[in-house]
Amino acid sequence: MTETMWAARLVNPGQPLEVSRVPVPRPGPGELLLKLEVSGICHTDLHVAEGKAFPSGAPEPLTLGHEGIGQVVEAGPGTRTPLGMRLGAPWLHDICGRCRSCLTGSESFCPDQRAHGFNVNGSFAEYVIVQERLAAVVPAAIESPAAAPLMCAGVTAYGGVLKADLAPGKLAVIVGCGGLGQYGIQIARLTGATVVAVDTSAAKLREAEALGADACFIADDATADKVKALGGADAVLNFAPSNRIWPMVTGMVNNLATIVSVAMVAEPVPLVLEWLTYNGVKITGTSVGTRQQMQDFLALSARHGFRIDLEMVALRDINAAMQRLARGGVRGRLVIDFAA
Repeated sequence: MTETMWAARLVNPGQPLEVSRVPVPRPGPGELLLKLEVSGICHTDLHVAEGKAFPSGAPEPLTLGHEGIGQVVEAGPGTRTPLGMRLGAPWLHDICGRCRSCLTGSESFCPDQRAHGFNVNGSFAEYVIVQERLAAVVPAAIESPAAAPLMCAGVTAYGGVLKADLAPGKLAVIVGCGGLGQYGIQIARLTGATVVAVDTSAAKLREAEALGADACFIADDATADKVKALGGADAVLNFAPSNRIWPMVTGMVNNLATIVSVAMVAEPVPLVLEWLTYNGVKITGTSVGTRQQMQDFLALSARHGFRIDLEMVALRDINAAMQRLARGGVRGRLVIDFAA
């Protein structure tokens, strides 16, 4: 096995990633080494790269990425996974396994979790270390490029739909029809709910319509009234990385609706507690998914073959790709091809 690999690392927060050769890591107890075929590029990678400091406890420099797919080429002591098995390196690298969140089925909210490309080195490299107990087994029916975004974007959208408590007869609004929103539309349709897509981009709404959205509206001052005319929203899933959507969202929801925050939005929104008192709206957030949710979602994806536009890029072009993502210039999801 080669001793070095190409990796895209954050050397100085707020600055472009540096692509260079670094030593290949070696797995310890309970760990596996994956030789990656592909890795998705996620908005969270942008947040990390654009930050003012390294995440707490992270190695410096830090290899970003948390949507890797590859083959097991080396196994650490105590593992049982055979060499050659195709696995995914998702957001979660490890969890404590002892806290209330871990023990009650909410391990993605473990306060002591460590994440690939955040607290430990991630998948913007030819090789990555994963914990055997958290690595995702990828069904044979899903090709590796399509599987990569499922490790974060897809399972995050799936977790959001689960929290929205959708069912036939309910109306769900998907705000933001980029990569995550496109997964959200397709997953929400499987619940039997009426699905309405909202975005500022006419091109993304055309894609939403092709994916099966029952109605599509440009986000503007009239959007809330248009949704109300359809019966109002029983659930709103926000995939748009902006707080400007909030007045629109609160104007379209029915009593007892659920608002799920999926996109990472750092800016505050105005909230009148009296409004919650008289309409009973539930506001919650979602964060990637548990191992069980990942397993269930990958099985669902293998059966239904969720469609999304994938654009393959070379590792050497990572900074240009991330700049496009930051500008909103990506139709679906970007995926690094390590063979390029």
